[in-house]
Amino acid sequence: MKNGGDSWVVVADKISDPGNLGTILRSAEAAGASAVILTSGTVDAFSPKVVRASAGAIFNIPVFESVTLDDVASLGFKTWGSSSHQLEKSVDFNAADLSGRVAIVLGNEAHGLSMNTKLDGWLTIEHAGRSESLNVAMAATLLCFEVKRQHNK
Repeated sequence: MKNGGDSWVVVADKISDPGNLGTILRSAEAAGASAVILTSGTVDAFSPKVVRASAGAIFNIPVFESVTLDDVASLGFKTWGSSSHQLEKSVDFNAADLSGRVAIVLGNEAHGLSMNTKLDGWLTIEHAGRSESLNVAMAATLLCFEVKRQHNK
């Protein structure tokens, strides 16, 4: 991936469920992401379960494995982590400026992203119900299509 331009990417950080990664790939590709980046500890993108869950999207979007968040930031991406909790620098995903070169970073299903993760900001999805959080793949879908909306303005 080259530095510059108005591309955006999705980063899967230690996602362990093949179905979730496949859905993330499918949503990222459908929304027009330039690539999906996987950190170490993420399930194998080419395992049969991930490929099936991606519904073929894995063959239509570049996938980069074993990349660090520092690598992503060094390519000029503004990194936005997702969290179900209000954190310092957190903003509702509908109010965030997701234009330009952005990376949406999604954390592990059970543990999310570490609070020590070096990010430019945190995105939250406001809940009306009592659920603690959304499934990571569902959150990815909402975030991807918000980035798409802002990039199509």
